[in-house]
This record gives sequence, C-alpha cells and structure tokens, in this order.
Amino acid sequence: MTTQLDCFTFKSAIHTQLAATIEDVKALYRQLHQHPELPFQEHNTSAQLAKALESLGYHVTRNVGGTGVVALLKNGEGPTVMLRGDMDALPIKEETGLAFASQVTAVTENGAEVPLMHACGHDLHSSCIVGTAAVMAGLKEHWSGTLMLICQPAEEIFGGAKAMLEDGLYTRFPRPDIILGQHNMPALAGTVGHISGSAMAACTNLAVTIHGAGGHGSMPAQTVDPVVIAAHVVTRLQSIVSREVPPEETVVVTVGKLHAGTQANIIPHIAELEINIRSFDNALHRQVVASIERIIRAECEAGRTPKPPTFQVLNETIALHNDPMAVEHVRHAHAEHFGVANLYAMPRLNGSEDFPLFGNAQAGGFSGDDIPYVYWFIGATPAERWANTPGENVSQKMRHLEMPHSPYYFPGNDVTLRSGIEAMTTGALAYLS
Repeated sequence: MTTQLDCFTFKSAIHTQLAATIEDVKALYRQLHQHPELPFQEHNTSAQLAKALESLGYHVTRNVGGTGVVALLKNGEGPTVMLRGDMDALPIKEETGLAFASQVTAVTENGAEVPLMHACGHDLHSSCIVGTAAVMAGLKEHWSGTLMLICQPAEEIFGGAKAMLEDGLYTRFPRPDIILGQHNMPALAGTVGHISGSAMAACTNLAVTIHGAGGHGSMPAQTVDPVVIAAHVVTRLQSIVSREVPPEETVVVTVGKLHAGTQANIIPHIAELEINIRSFDNALHRQVVASIERIIRAECEAGRTPKPPTFQVLNETIALHNDPMAVEHVRHAHAEHFGVANLYAMPRLNGSEDFPLFGNAQAGGFSGDDIPYVYWFIGATPAERWANTPGENVSQKMRHLEMPHSPYYFPGNDVTLRSGIEAMTTGALAYLS
C-alpha cells in the first residue's frame, strides 16, 4: 500500500535517501570516468552498472542490444516509467587535469589505437541511473507501478537505442507508458532546463565514394579526375540550404571529410567524402539527403565517371520532439522540488540523440503507437565559474564555456550528480506517486 506525502515531506524523503547512497554513487562515477569504453565495447561499464542495480534489488538483464542493461523494479499496480542513461565514451584525449582523469586507450574497428574520454558525460548519466535506482528503492512505500531503467550503449554513433529495440526491448520487457531522459549541459549546476516540442536535430552521416580513372598528373586528358568532381560537389551542396530549404527552416550540410590521392603528380582513382546533415523536421531531412544524392550523381555524370557514386549511411537518427503535455507535467514536478528559480528555458540544440527512437514507433521499428517522452537538461557548471562567465542568459554564457566533446569538459561535480539523481527521481515520481 502506498502512502501519500506532501511536497515538502517528499523532498525531505528524497534527500534522506540520496544522502544514504551518494558516496557510493560518487565512487562509481569516478570509476566509470577513469575507465571509459567505446560504443558497443562497454563491457566493464555495463557489468559494473548491472551489479550495482542488482544489489539494490532490481531484476537485471544484461547484454540487451549488445552491452545494454535493463533493470526492473515492479511495485504494484500502475504505469511503467522508463528512465534512460547512456554509457559510451569518445576517442578524445582527456585534458581536464583531474586526479581520476582517463589514461585509457582502445582499438577501434579499423584497428587504430585511440585515447578515450567521457567528454559527453555519459558516465554521469549512468551514475544518475544507479543513484535514482537507490532512491526509488528506498521510497517504495510511496509509489506504485513499474520502474524500468535502461543503460544504453553506443549513443555517440546512434546505434544503441535501435540495437536494444531490435533485441526485443518492448517485447521481452514491459512497454513503457512514458520515457524520461536527461543530458548535462554547461548551464549552472543545480538547475534544470526544459524545452517543449522541437528540441534536438535529426542527423545523418553519409559516406560517399566518387569513382574516377586515375593516371599521371601530366596527362589529365587521359584520366577522369575525382578530385575536380569532388570540388564541384562540395561547392554545389551549399546551394541546397540557400535554394531548396525554406528560409524559416534550420538545416546544416557539412562536408567534414574529403580525402583523395597520395601525392601531387598522381590523379587518384577515387575521392571519398563524409557529409553531415542536420535538421529539425524529419520529412525535410529526408528531402535534403535525397538532394545531396541527386547533386552528387549529376556531378559524376557531368564529370564522365566510369561508374556511379556509392553511398553509405554511417549512422543516423531522427529529430527529438518532446511531448508538450509530458514536458509540462515533468516541469511542474521539477519546479516543486528544485524551485522555479532553478529552472531555465533550454534553447533548441542542433546536436542530435538516438533517444527519440525509443518513442517513435516507425523510426524505432516497434509496433503500436508512439510513446511520449521528455528529455531535459541538467546544469554542469559550478556556481563560481558561472558567475564569472560573461552573458546575461544561458545561451550567452554557454558561448564562453566548454561544451560536450571538448577535451576540457567536465560535468561531474557533486552538485550536478546530486541534481541529476533528483531530477530523474522526481520525474519518475510525477507518474508513479
């Protein structure tokens, strides 16, 4: 039987439970931070998280979608609330100077040895999952329903959410009624940011090979030069945004990689490009990708290539669109817990996430209706640093602070870790209590 508590008493109860577990969570966080792992290689990370969740009384399933972890706590009748945290790190050499900074290297699929760093705070996110699990287990008499915790692999390459769904996430385990997630941001530590509706961009990373006919640099007429064709492609692609996209829409097309040849007097056989496309409308996004392929094929035909170009989608994800009613519900719960003064309006981000695949039936490949979701942001900048940063609002100050994926970025201060646990706990209780 659940018992109802008023807002003040509930806040006090959460703080009491958090105080009992926070030192263990801090130790877990430092361990995860010091030993990052690449996407789909999070074997040690997932093992530690699974062990921690099992020790709290959760029913844990390992190796879902590769290295993913699913933990369930069934506590009577009520909705199923899914909380998601990611686990993977980035091939970046850490420059934070922390005593527990990563010194780890790993070997990529291509056989290259790279340094590793939790430069996006996924170690923080998964630590918050464990902290929330502990607090919710300690508050069982005050809520009813099913808590479903997800430790997801491979967010950085947009692979983990789809892998878990394809491995039966919603058939082997309860289908959630609401999905909640969060990400750290260089806002003031202890604050929580919300955005309703369109929040993050769809993204496609597209690899292209242009096939030429190489030869001696002194005899270009006897060759088909893929470098010249690639140069025309790079220039022409910029016309998509200016001439095919409505002015009120936001679309970015970036050629981040262009590789061809080995030395000056050799015309190469191929040119390789990698193109990054971002937008906030899924239908428009598909249109832009189609335009890119059309232009590249046309330039190859104009350049007399011996065979058509080849295209490979390296990875992609859809736009993140927060459910407006669910956002208001969660924001109200966060306001009661943190106080309205500690909430901020999060600006729309051109960054991307595979989190929305958990809620979009068509893109996620699961049956039935879409599932509403809320994705919010927790501040990660200590108060003194924030006060000394130029700017009048969150957007202005962020321009002067390290962002995720920087070798100097460190979101794991104690205030952010605590507020991340509290934000997930109060978000879950908004539906379960």
